[in-house]
Amino acid sequence: MNMSKFKDYSRLACGAFFIGVGLLHFVRTKSFVKIVPSFLRYRKEVVYISGWLEILGGIGILIPWTRPLAGRGLVALLYAVFPANLNMAIQRIDFGYIPKAVLWGRVPLQYLLIKWVK
Repeated sequence: MNMSKFKDYSRLACGAFFIGVGLLHFVRTKSFVKIVPSFLRYRKEVVYISGWLEILGGIGILIPWTRPLAGRGLVALLYAVFPANLNMAIQRIDFGYIPKAVLWGRVPLQYLLIKWVK
């Protein structure tokens, strides 16, 4: 497989990943609300907004002329949600489908996701 095809498949996977995770914000809202740090107000609304932004970013990654803006937006979003992932690991919050033993693994995953969308 040539590098061009690999990049195409990678973008498709990246877009699908963010669209899927964004949709989970609406399907498993209570789980996402639990990991939002308690110092934030309107936690449910934060979950909905971040879900929409992930969906829009995932779609944007798939469209060539929106890709640069979508990539920057997703990087900003990944930085913004980092406190929730850190809070989840520190507090050992049960997220349902993520075993507690791998919660800390999500922290460096943020870095890999940032590299992926760039």
